[in-house]
Amino acid sequence: MFESAFALSDASRLLAGIVLLTVVTIEFGGTFLVRIASGKVPFTEFQKSFSRAGHAHAGVLVIFSLVGLVLADATGLDGFWGWTARAGIPLAAILMSAGFFAAMAGKGRTEPNRAILVLYAGAASLAAGTLTLGVGLLAA
Repeated sequence: MFESAFALSDASRLLAGIVLLTVVTIEFGGTFLVRIASGKVPFTEFQKSFSRAGHAHAGVLVIFSLVGLVLADATGLDGFWGWTARAGIPLAAILMSAGFFAAMAGKGRTEPNRAILVLYAGAASLAAGTLTLGVGLLAA
């Protein structure tokens, strides 16, 4: 077996595995975007833009999540702060993309519905995870 000088903590390994499994849902979202772009799904311009934003945020934040997990292990943070540093960014990927998609749901919608609050919860999770990770790295 290959031995590495680098090993993930159990918490980061668990979260990384879960995050990698979500890539399948992002792929499915990509096929849905193709259907939207080809006119097979009747969406308003608002719905098209929110669909693209939801998909893009999911993809970018999943990559950022994986990088963040490696960096979180370098901080030495544990307990509440360790979990905030590790889980804040992956949770943001879920909440922000879900917020974009849920906020545009409904036939002919031209503005966000109340589900936009989920997007803001995701932004708060992203801020908490990123700030905790950054401070943890500076303090390490």
